[in-house]
Amino acid sequence: MIGRKHPYFPYLETMLEAAHLAKGIHAYYQAKGFTHGTKSGPTDLVTQADRESEEAIKELLLSRFPEAGFLGEEGGSEGGKALRFIVDPLDGTVNYAHGFPFYGVSLALEVEGHIQVGVVLDTSRDEAFYAVRGEGAFLNGRPIRVTKRKELLGSLLATGFPYDVAKDPENLTYFHRALSKGLLVRRPGAAALDLVYVAAGRLEGFWEVKLNPWDVAAGWLIVEEAGGKVTDLEGKPYRLGHRYIVATNGHIHEALIQTLLAQG
Repeated sequence: MIGRKHPYFPYLETMLEAAHLAKGIHAYYQAKGFTHGTKSGPTDLVTQADRESEEAIKELLLSRFPEAGFLGEEGGSEGGKALRFIVDPLDGTVNYAHGFPFYGVSLALEVEGHIQVGVVLDTSRDEAFYAVRGEGAFLNGRPIRVTKRKELLGSLLATGFPYDVAKDPENLTYFHRALSKGLLVRRPGAAALDLVYVAAGRLEGFWEVKLNPWDVAAGWLIVEEAGGKVTDLEGKPYRLGHRYIVATNGHIHEALIQTLLAQG
């Protein structure tokens, strides 16, 4: 467990508090009912829970750390980038809207261009995944590690697709290559949770195309702190905002990339 004397402990503590605040909002609207609209297309949903969660998270974080900037999925960016929070208030909105219990909230603290603290809370299961750089990764206070599986065949993988696959079909090619090799691939629908499932050893790997910073910032750190590997599709170190992300237990990383890029 990260000690209270650690310089990033106050941020972690507040981010966990903010995540649980969002959890309460998610649960409230699941019980009460909610309306939803669309953003980029008819399947890109946004609900009252998305907006109210982000407002509540933002208010809490910036009241404690007014010097910080903020980047959120629903409200855009404000403040500086030297110290900023990167937030997805409800990752897996389509799942949430349908009552499919795979959604959560993702919060990351970026300091001088590096993610230093990450929190992902599965709000339907009350599972809090978190990490501070250099201090390991945890699930509800218990250390977590990636798996030791070294064979790609038999590994459990996950991926995801953009809302309008017809206009952006690139990942269908990678998906087909994986399936044609007999790989086990799931599509749960919430990238932040996919990443922390790799960290917790529930998946061996995850890849996706065209994700946003708020989708991956926290999970990226948690995977690395759990002993995993995160790169782009060429195997180069991942950069926030890059089009491609591949996260694995490390052992199957090269084989997974080779399979996704294989021709013929």
